[in-house]
Amino acid sequence: MRRLNKSLVWFRRDLRNFDNAALHHALGESQQVYCVFIFDKDILDPLLPENRMDRRVAFIHASLQELDAELKRQGGGLIVRHARAVDEIPALAEQLGVDAVYANEDYEPAALERDAHVAKGLQRSGRELLMFKDQVIFAKEEVLSLAGKPFSVFTPYKNAWLKKLSLPSGGLNLDALLPLACKPAKGQLAFPATAAPMPTLKSMGFEACNLAALNLVTGMKGGASLLKDFVPRMARYKETRDYPAVKGPSYLSVHLRFGTVSIRSLARLAAESMQSGEGKEGAAVWLSELVWRDFYFMILYNNPQVVGSAFKPEYDRISWETGKKADNAFAAWCEGHTGYPLMDAAMMQLNQTGYMHNRLRMVTACFLIKDLGIDWRRGEAYFARQLNDFDLSANNGGWQWASSSGCDAQPYFRIFNPITQSEKFDPEGKFIKRYLPQLSGLDRKSIHAPWLAPELTLSMAGIKLGKEYPRPIVAHDEARKKTLERYSVVKK
Repeated sequence: MRRLNKSLVWFRRDLRNFDNAALHHALGESQQVYCVFIFDKDILDPLLPENRMDRRVAFIHASLQELDAELKRQGGGLIVRHARAVDEIPALAEQLGVDAVYANEDYEPAALERDAHVAKGLQRSGRELLMFKDQVIFAKEEVLSLAGKPFSVFTPYKNAWLKKLSLPSGGLNLDALLPLACKPAKGQLAFPATAAPMPTLKSMGFEACNLAALNLVTGMKGGASLLKDFVPRMARYKETRDYPAVKGPSYLSVHLRFGTVSIRSLARLAAESMQSGEGKEGAAVWLSELVWRDFYFMILYNNPQVVGSAFKPEYDRISWETGKKADNAFAAWCEGHTGYPLMDAAMMQLNQTGYMHNRLRMVTACFLIKDLGIDWRRGEAYFARQLNDFDLSANNGGWQWASSSGCDAQPYFRIFNPITQSEKFDPEGKFIKRYLPQLSGLDRKSIHAPWLAPELTLSMAGIKLGKEYPRPIVAHDEARKKTLERYSVVKK
């Protein structure tokens, strides 16, 4: 074990002071520990001036205030700076006179490049950047096929993932998912007396968001409250997760994204529920979703070319719709004006709240790609700007799944029918009515396809197509034929 005089813990996407690998190791190996978070200009500057009211930046800012308060309660505090991390971390390490910087791994190409630059900057002054696994259960090449290669299909990956946690006697090894101790000794956490106050959103060029109005709870306490609410519902997760009008999901995705909850504790909770016998199926399906998250991190780390390119290179031969007509169709999709109620309600939810139900992420993506014939990368980029829980690996994986170009993706000839999806997953139209109140007067049959409703039905509901609600911008049956033609190049 290392024995260091001073160290610096660099928080990134792990905004908690419990079960945090970097903090745990720093406390175990250092006499004095400083903590820092950098509002990285290399990440934030591209958001401005277009996204001044960015919900994610506001979420981070609020979560940091709680983290700072908790660290102060333990005798330390959080240094927060608005700068380029590649410059600021080596400079701060020099200023504080630390021996090493501790941080948790990130697997995105830009993050890996940033960390390599920081490591070189630290090395120039004889310091180390020490990295730890924290945001996944298994990372990089920890789960491999029998041939020693990274997986590209989810089910065998999941089976191998579960096998690594399996006990010879059966069941999962819960001890492997125990939380890491992060309790500092008295006086161990440090905070420089000359540290500047935390930058305000305004000073960084951003505006405050009313996160409470969006029911977007922040920080460790927010994550804990959502988890507490979800635990009694986990048993029914399998039955409820696909219905956007039902309270089925955990709603923890943004907390997983920024690390205000611990993936180890969530996986352990799911495993415990599976082994208790109560609600076993629901817990197993939820654990499977957490494994999907590991899977996409693994795919991105081992295949960085998926950023901007198809995982299956032959799918980059597809010719997508371009020009003014395609731009207008893309704008209609973004704005929730396609004339297909479930699609439009989903996009309204995204635009208004920054959240979209997972089932709806699939159907809206498939609609853009296979009904409108628009390049999946345009949709991926729009989701990246709008989603509170945007995570490059999952977002890219989801869009490539929908476009059939990714690993273990849906077959190209599988094309969701937007009406059928609406009837199946929002049968009473409750979700549609929540985000498209102008359709509230329609019955449960007509609300899924208003253009097929009798004129009298529309009139009684106070709807004139093209005025209160748009006509469909595309005919699904015709679009399906075009998509099969478009995708025919992958068979050649």
